[in-house]
Amino acid sequence: MKPFIHDDFLLQCDAARELYHRHAKTEPIFDYHCHVSPQQIAENHEFKDLADIWIGGDHYKWRAMRANGVDERFCTGDASPHEKFMAWAATVPHLLGNPLYHWSHLELKRYFGIAELVNPVNAPSIWQRANALLPKLKVHDILSANHVAVICTTDDPADSLETHEKIRASGLRTRVYPTFRPDKALGVASPALFNAWVERLSGTAKTKISSFEEFLGALKARHDDFHRFGGRLSDHGLEAALAAPCTAAQAAAIFKAARGGKSAGPEEAARFGSFLMLEFGRWDAHRGWTKQLHLGALRSTNTRLLAKLGPDTGFDSIGDFPQARSLARYLDALDSTGELPRMVIYNLNPADNYVFATMAGNFQDGSVAGKIQFGSGWWFLDQKEAMEWQIKALANLGLLSRFVGMLSDSRNFLCYTRHEYFRRVLCNVLGSQIERGELPGDTAMVGEMVRRIAFGNARSFFGLEVDPSFG
Repeated sequence: MKPFIHDDFLLQCDAARELYHRHAKTEPIFDYHCHVSPQQIAENHEFKDLADIWIGGDHYKWRAMRANGVDERFCTGDASPHEKFMAWAATVPHLLGNPLYHWSHLELKRYFGIAELVNPVNAPSIWQRANALLPKLKVHDILSANHVAVICTTDDPADSLETHEKIRASGLRTRVYPTFRPDKALGVASPALFNAWVERLSGTAKTKISSFEEFLGALKARHDDFHRFGGRLSDHGLEAALAAPCTAAQAAAIFKAARGGKSAGPEEAARFGSFLMLEFGRWDAHRGWTKQLHLGALRSTNTRLLAKLGPDTGFDSIGDFPQARSLARYLDALDSTGELPRMVIYNLNPADNYVFATMAGNFQDGSVAGKIQFGSGWWFLDQKEAMEWQIKALANLGLLSRFVGMLSDSRNFLCYTRHEYFRRVLCNVLGSQIERGELPGDTAMVGEMVRRIAFGNARSFFGLEVDPSFG
């Protein structure tokens, strides 16, 4: 019997195997959206132990551990790293059918050469063997081994870009670019948090912010700073696109009230956010950037644990928000003035696959191939079945050949196996269609499309500089 993670893992026919091994496997990685730490890249961080590199900050694993009855101290609490790892190892055998079972064993095999199935019995040995290899798995080693050509981190406008300056000066072959993520600029519903953030923005932008006009000016100055650092992408995490009518005077009044400590109601917050989102879209269009819209997450549903642990700790879910009308209005508002930037739209609810795929088609204007992209499966949808749904929806309703492919969307530096996972799924979908006679049996022709989806399309679409050694 073959080991679980073998050379033909997920590749179920000859055509799929040929597409993957001949065309997809060796392509570089263009990771245009992730949450890895720029600071750790700048420092070429060395991880202390297997828990540090494998479990720390990973809310996917924390959710699974909690579901397995593991106490919170072994997830985000004060348990020792070894205790946390052992709690995770005891959870892994219960993950059959969960993509974490695939990802975890793929990571162990690729980074540590460990092909065993994780369980409490062999966990102590895995801990020792993996820890022994960590001095050779610094961040730069990981990026080099995975042929990572580009990383686009996710950065708040109020954050300094000094770490990106250090990365640029380090000579790292992987190009690392900041992504403009101004979600907190929309936070007028929570004045205390919003005002603290505005003060941070004021300091970073080196300008006073006493009016709405100065607020916009500070944000625009930071947008310009990101551009100077090579950034060419923005990103927004929203429940749904914001497209409510709002004048500059109305936005200024809402801003003034929030600065005075008055919370904006839902309608006011939506109008304020809509005004800013149109501004951000215009800035992106004028600069030639690509905007990303991550839509559909219902965040921080467990208020008790939000208060205890903070956000992004594993208590979010898919939301069932109406998406079509507001997304159409947002795209149309920018398109109607000739200020619609290139865009990638991601849905978190799989029920919206066909909505997003058809919406992308409504705003293609012939200026750029695939100008509006139906983005890859993300968060709860970045597993085999949902990847297949997204690939097939895009193929049915758009041009799969113009797809910019996979991203890691991860805080974990072992995440680059997600690109391998996606490529195997993609090749199996296309290879199976070849075997059934639904695509031509010309694997060289189909394989060229696979290469473009794996790397070439993203390289062309986003317009970011790549080290020449990546071809």
